[in-house]
Amino acid sequence: MRSLQGIRSWLCGLSLLALATACAPANEGAPTIGFVDAFEDSTIEQAKDGFLAALNDNGFSEADKTLNVLYRNAQGDIPTLTQIVRYFISQKVSLIASSPSLSTITALQNTKDIPIFMMVSPTPELMNVTDAQGNAPANLFGVAETLAYIDTSFALIPRLAPAKGERQRVGLLYNQSEPQSVDAYQRLQELADSLGITLVSRPVNSTADVQLVTGALLNENIDAFFANPDNTVFGSFETIIKACNEAGVPVFTSEAGLVARGAVAAYGAGLYEWGYQAGEQAAQFLKTNSTEGLHWEMVKLRKRVYNPAAAKRFGISVPAGYEPI
Repeated sequence: MRSLQGIRSWLCGLSLLALATACAPANEGAPTIGFVDAFEDSTIEQAKDGFLAALNDNGFSEADKTLNVLYRNAQGDIPTLTQIVRYFISQKVSLIASSPSLSTITALQNTKDIPIFMMVSPTPELMNVTDAQGNAPANLFGVAETLAYIDTSFALIPRLAPAKGERQRVGLLYNQSEPQSVDAYQRLQELADSLGITLVSRPVNSTADVQLVTGALLNENIDAFFANPDNTVFGSFETIIKACNEAGVPVFTSEAGLVARGAVAAYGAGLYEWGYQAGEQAAQFLKTNSTEGLHWEMVKLRKRVYNPAAAKRFGISVPAGYEPI
């Protein structure tokens, strides 16, 4: 019988073999890019779609034999994520496209030379990847977002979700291991205080914790739930929305993609547009083979959206200016 260590080594070997042999570049002479997703998620996937659409619109696509795309998804496993990035490096890809922040951070930890075009990631400062002088890594490009836009979405809650008691209570999950999630939680705590809201928060460490912790929050007599923009919430949103709907608690968020999955309303970046903006930068690099004039930039397009079915479920009248999704 194989030892546990032997089985682990065997599985690791299989994983590396799969990385090395799957989908070798087919379009000889065309640039090869590596696109890495940290986990499987229908909302996050929209960023990849936008990124590749921007490349296609600029003359780079596998269909036209002008591009090779190595796509890998780490399925939420950090060691696999590291293996993927190192595989891209071994294949001498022209650039690495990273989504979301875990992929970006992992790529930055493994290469200082290959240009990295991030999306669905916070600013370098929020990812804690800046140097002592506050400068972002020289090979980091693409599109990032601050936490300021969260305020607009959170401030909707007292307008749209009536309080059951004297003071409104809003539930929140945050991932202690994600710096941007903790930063968002701290920002929302201050905002909640200024709005006269009691923020009922619980930490989670993985998607496996979400069902139990969400249930605990719902037992705290909350009036609404705010879906914090972090990888754990993205990856387990169906669990959250199902529990909240059954408990009669509306969900609000700052992510347009989560509105399509059942949240009531949001003001924030559409992930397809976010990816498209990053893809336009990557296309410029592929055309010139130079990063001169390129730098990471902020999301340009944000939108106000609402889910008509969710609004109807909770009898909520969404303000003018919010588009149905």
